[in-house]
Amino acid sequence: MEKVNSVCQNDVMSGAHKLAPVLVALAVTAAALAGCTATPPSASQTPTPSAPAAVAEPVTEASPTSESTESETCSGMSEVISRTGGPYWAREGTLRDLGPRDFAAGEVTVDEDGTPLTYTVEPGDVEAVIAERFCAYPTLGSMNHVRVIQPGQVLWLTPDPDSPWIPYYGPNDASEGFLQIPYQQAIESAGRAVDAGDVDAVREMWNGTLKGMFLDQETIDAVQKAVDSGDPDQLRQLFS
Repeated sequence: MEKVNSVCQNDVMSGAHKLAPVLVALAVTAAALAGCTATPPSASQTPTPSAPAAVAEPVTEASPTSESTESETCSGMSEVISRTGGPYWAREGTLRDLGPRDFAAGEVTVDEDGTPLTYTVEPGDVEAVIAERFCAYPTLGSMNHVRVIQPGQVLWLTPDPDSPWIPYYGPNDASEGFLQIPYQQAIESAGRAVDAGDVDAVREMWNGTLKGMFLDQETIDAVQKAVDSGDPDQLRQLFS
């Protein structure tokens, strides 16, 4: 019995010795397999390429358009005067036509230098505004021997300094108590005769009425010479 047990023990021990290398090999293999097991990589998102940032372009501000704000204005006022107090009058200062406007929209004629010569009155025109248009003092009516301007009337803007001119409101040398209304009525009658081309009627009005209202002999002689000549331009300047 002891022999049997001894044999069994020997067999067991022998089997154990035989199994030991196998177990070790299995353990090594298991460890190797465990180390070779790869952990699946976590899913990663491929980054989406971002749109390129907009490059700010410099903003160019538009420069304001240069506009002339200078308006046509008068540098001075023109007037008709007599330096000696006699019958010869001249315009001092330059007339400038600043252009049509409300209450001064009439037609203008000019000389070869562009200086305004005449102005035709339009309905609704105002004498002061007409004068303002030409940079002149508002004496255009009296200079043309009328109290009130009328539509269609042609106003002469500048007297001829070599021809006589007589005032509308009364002679320069009129005495105290001078009868202004009869004088103006005679001037207007002579002016209508000039416009009609009736030289005889002009001479009659001068010799019969107006001549006796003047005292200054220089004026009387100058007007008499113009009336006797019958020159239409001189007669127009005198009375029309």
